[in-house]
Order: sequence, then structure tokens, then C-alpha cells
Amino acid sequence: MTASPSLFTPPSLIAFDLDDTLAVTKSPISPLMAQLLGELLCNFQVCIISGGRWEQFESQVIDQLQVPADLLTRLHLMPTSGTRYYLFDASTNQWVQQYAEDLSNEDKQLIVSVLTQGAHTLGLWEASPAGAIIEDRGSQITFSALGQLAPPSAKYAWDPTGVKKRSLREYAALRLPTFDVKAGGSTSVDVTRLGINKAYGMKRLLSLLSLNTDAVVYFGDQLQDGGNDASIRTMGITTVAVRNSDDTECALRAILAVFGQQTNVLAL
Repeated sequence: MTASPSLFTPPSLIAFDLDDTLAVTKSPISPLMAQLLGELLCNFQVCIISGGRWEQFESQVIDQLQVPADLLTRLHLMPTSGTRYYLFDASTNQWVQQYAEDLSNEDKQLIVSVLTQGAHTLGLWEASPAGAIIEDRGSQITFSALGQLAPPSAKYAWDPTGVKKRSLREYAALRLPTFDVKAGGSTSVDVTRLGINKAYGMKRLLSLLSLNTDAVVYFGDQLQDGGNDASIRTMGITTVAVRNSDDTECALRAILAVFGQQTNVLAL
């Protein structure tokens, strides 16, 4: 039986992780996902908050969208686990950084040292990586076991149960108690300043939009304890666990089927 839309209160903001939620890891979103996001922007505020750097947001999402500038102003982009925030300025046709919670040089050196030592100790250091294993993203240090440029097939095969990634996260978290250490994508561990994580970014966004947590739905693939989506779950936000972008596409079709004819966009 199909429920009437009047029986439900639509969310005001729909938020997403990126890799393995909206797209295959480090890959562009599909044409269908681009279409669905465009339709969402006609009805909701939309946020993408991910451990990836800004350049990944550009290549994976922005370059794939074909929506007018007025809709882009409803898209909130938060790279590096919410430690940075970008909004679209329609008057200049540019994405403008709103804040960046950068790590100090001393902090970066400590984090890199612990991640390097941990990977060697646990036997996770790749001798012939495809690109950098440890990347300085300014406000986040990211460990990618096979290198940043490894193909998705290799990344998914490396640690299908997540045990390797969790072991390094636990090793680093024990030695970096004044930082947030989270399991990220298929092969990654992300480290940010303590308390500067996805929940931090979401709280700032909710304040900007004058929303409560019950007005948000969040989709992510790392909602388990230690995952980089877990801080969103602990805020009390409604979360939807997905395995991949196919799951997300199915859910978005259902949301649009129920709420797609309603206008529920806040004015910024």
C-alpha cells in the first residue's frame, strides 16, 4: 500500500557521504545520481560531507551536475570530514570557502609519524603504492593503504571486512588521544582536530539554516562505531545506512516519489 505524502513531514535537509554512498570510491557520480541530486535540489537543501579533499568534490560531483546556478546555492559542500565548507556564489559563479579548520605543522608531523609507524607495525604499508599513501589535506591527514590513485577494484578487494582499516584506526586513536581518528573510505583512515569532524560541520550548517536535527536525513556507509559517519548518528539525526550508491539511488527515488511535488526549500 502506498502511503499518502500528507502522512509524513518531509525533511528540510538531506545530507550524504560521498564515496560508497553517492559514488564508487574516487569516481564520478553516475548520470542517474546527478539527475537525482538535481531533483532533490528542487525540493530540499542538500549537503555532501566527506573525507575527500575539495578537488574530489569538483571532479566527482560538481563537474557532473547540470543544474542552474540558483539551485547550486542550495548545495552545501563539506570536504575533509566537515573541516571545510563551501557555498556557491551565483553572482560570481564560484564556489567560496566559508571556513577551514586547518591542522598546525606540528600536529601534521605527529599524525604522519603515528600513521606511518602503525602501518608498518601492522603490516599494512604498501611497498608499491599507486600515489601517496599519506596525504596532507590541510585540515585532515588521510592514510590510503594502496595509495590515492589505486583503482576502485583494488581498494574494494584489499579489506572487504574492514578489519585492516579498523586495526590501524585503533592503533592511531590510542596514540593520538587529542585528535579525531576515523575509518573513512574503503582503504582510508582520516585524522582531524579533536571535535572537528562531520558532526562539527553538520552543527554549523544546522545553525546557519536555523534547523533542528529532526529536520535532517543523512545517508552514509560508515555509520558503525569508529566510522567517519558515526558522529552524525550520535547527534540524533535520522541516518540511513547504505552499502553503495545503488542503495542510495533506490532510496532517493522513493523520497522523490513521495515528496518530489512539494516545495520545501529554505531561503538562505
